[in-house]
Amino acid sequence: MPIAKSERLMNLALCLMNTRRPLSKRDLRNSIEAYQEAAENGTEDSFNRMFERDKDDLRELGLVIDVEESPLDGETGYLARRDRNRLPSISLDAEEAAALSLAAGVWQQVRLAGAASGGLHKLRAAGVLVDGAPTEATEGLTALEPRILAREAAFEPLLNAARDRRPVSFGYRKSGASVAEPRSVEPWALECWHGHWYLAGWDRDRKDVRVFRLSRITDRVKSRGGAFTAEVPDHVDVRQHVSRFAGEGATATARIRLRRGAAFPLRTKALQVVAVDADWDELEVPYGHGLAADLMEFGAAVVVLGPAELRTDVITRLRAVAGAGDAGEEEGAAL
Repeated sequence: MPIAKSERLMNLALCLMNTRRPLSKRDLRNSIEAYQEAAENGTEDSFNRMFERDKDDLRELGLVIDVEESPLDGETGYLARRDRNRLPSISLDAEEAAALSLAAGVWQQVRLAGAASGGLHKLRAAGVLVDGAPTEATEGLTALEPRILAREAAFEPLLNAARDRRPVSFGYRKSGASVAEPRSVEPWALECWHGHWYLAGWDRDRKDVRVFRLSRITDRVKSRGGAFTAEVPDHVDVRQHVSRFAGEGATATARIRLRRGAAFPLRTKALQVVAVDADWDELEVPYGHGLAADLMEFGAAVVVLGPAELRTDVITRLRAVAGAGDAGEEEGAAL
């Protein structure tokens, strides 16, 4: 079974950093299993090309590799001196250390929590005061500790695909739809907003930027071969794309009736709130693309008063979910 490139690079780096004399290509070929296999299964040129690529990759990663003549036989050799590859001393002020502790505490899922914990241990070993234990000043404030949870099964494969620039496919059920549709996406970035995780990327079928709420992905995310076909922006503002599809910043307005004590996300968007009676309030909210999908999620707690096209849109979506078919509009008036 071929040895992974990451393992090969690690072995090469360890050899170069743990030698007191320059190592020739012959020394490295005899010491690293992957190079032995390349020479045995191919030719000496195969090994040479692999070694040169690996050497360039390590240098690109920041490893300083010196080229010197071996004092034993005068042959060209390579080594990475520890004094030239040692990280500089780390110096953080109290606010920077606190920010790192806070960032490490944000992630709660096991795989990311391990990396964050390991990072803090390294900082402490370097003499940086980064203490996550409660102090007299923070005792009792753990209830206010921020947490970003990622319970959706799609989170990790999408995060990895966005990092590695790999296209993916998955089933996606739009808000208000009764069945899922297949989507082929080039994932750009993920972001948590208003308690939900969203993916922004290029929808290959629609030839446009789209955002997807992870909780609406209905099946396993599958990786696809090939490279991205659309250019990835230097900065992907997921919230901007989400807000555009959610009607944020819209110039038009809609009037809705909202049950008391319900649908607080809608109340935060309200431009005006008027009490109707003990049970209902009337709100004026921004109206744009995506508002119908938001409204229908609150079911019978919301009644759309206008405009008429928004009311019709919400009723149509509710009928599709409920399978109401041609039921009378009166049955769908309370949203």
